[in-house]
Amino acid sequence: MSDLEKAAHTPMMTQYLGIKAEYPETLVLYRMGDFYELFYADAQKAARLLNITLTQRGQSGGAPVVMAGVPF
Repeated sequence: MSDLEKAAHTPMMTQYLGIKAEYPETLVLYRMGDFYELFYADAQKAARLLNITLTQRGQSGGAPVVMAGVPF
């Protein structure tokens, strides 16, 4: 990820995207407080498979962040 791309995201989302780039075929659950959260395509897949709510929160890189989560 270039410096310009990193600047478009929060530090948390930059870290998440780096982890996802290392493990593109794996559902990445990112711990945020008392929840494990999934983002973008992972969130869509998890919502469908686990019957959990798909939502969105804020923006990253100028686009809405699609997410789903489960309690810790």
